[in-house]
Amino acid sequence: MSDFRRAEDALDAATSVPHASAGDPTPPTTDYRLPPTAYWLLATATAQLRAAGVESPRLDAELLLAHVLGVGRPYLLAHGEDVPPASARAAFEALIARRARGEPVAYLTGYRGWYNLMLRVTPAVLVPRPETEGLLERALAWARERGVTRVADVGTGAGALAIALARALPGATVYASDISTEALAVARENAVAAGTPASIVFLQGDLLAPLPGRVDLIVANLPYLGEDEYAGLPRDVRCYEPRQALVGGPQGHELLARLLALAPDHLQEGGAIMAELGPRQAPAAATAARAAFPAAGIRLECDYARLLRYLIVST
Repeated sequence: MSDFRRAEDALDAATSVPHASAGDPTPPTTDYRLPPTAYWLLATATAQLRAAGVESPRLDAELLLAHVLGVGRPYLLAHGEDVPPASARAAFEALIARRARGEPVAYLTGYRGWYNLMLRVTPAVLVPRPETEGLLERALAWARERGVTRVADVGTGAGALAIALARALPGATVYASDISTEALAVARENAVAAGTPASIVFLQGDLLAPLPGRVDLIVANLPYLGEDEYAGLPRDVRCYEPRQALVGGPQGHELLARLLALAPDHLQEGGAIMAELGPRQAPAAATAARAAFPAAGIRLECDYARLLRYLIVST
């Protein structure tokens, strides 16, 4: 039996009040006969988050306690018998209460690991998703094979794609555009932290309008959910992440379709467009791509979950 499980069992035995029911974020009554070790704090927080319907209660509790203590998860779990100071316990309890209400862990800690980067995130930007790593992998494979010199990341958000591209393509200029000035501020901060500010040109404006000239490759992770899909999102996403970074129009494909219509005036001959999309938007996006580039090679590819996720346009 793990130390964490023993702490949970001890908690169950020592508290006279049962765990809260589903939807109630109130924690069990604290019994100070038990020392408030890291394991004990994790056990109580896990019970609270589980009762609130959080999908990964133990992992979230570990991430938040490690953040408060300024240590990594391996260190935390190897020193679970340590008793954190009262100030850390209070900060941890406050974060757990916010997580129980649905606030994403990335916004609570201020950071999200993505690809080989640790990115600063705020409520001004979408939390980077693993699916976007598939878009990056395709873009890098194409760009390295051709030795591209100019790349545009449209709708850069926290700057994940632009920074990863700039680090992997040291000879290229990467244009990172976004309509949101707040998102661009986060992206610039991340570029400085990653050591890539000199090779990224940040541009504020709508889609391709701010680009100073034609580029070899356009990558885009634009908002692509429809209105009905947005309404059905989990509360962690719907209530906290920026709506303008999620909804692409009534059906979801409209913003990407507009980018594709503009792209012929901004893409070099022999260039490519690679975009992330939702499975429901894939057919309409492919139709828009064919209308904009009648002679191009157009493919839809799946992510690791075997869902249609990427549009590839090769001119």
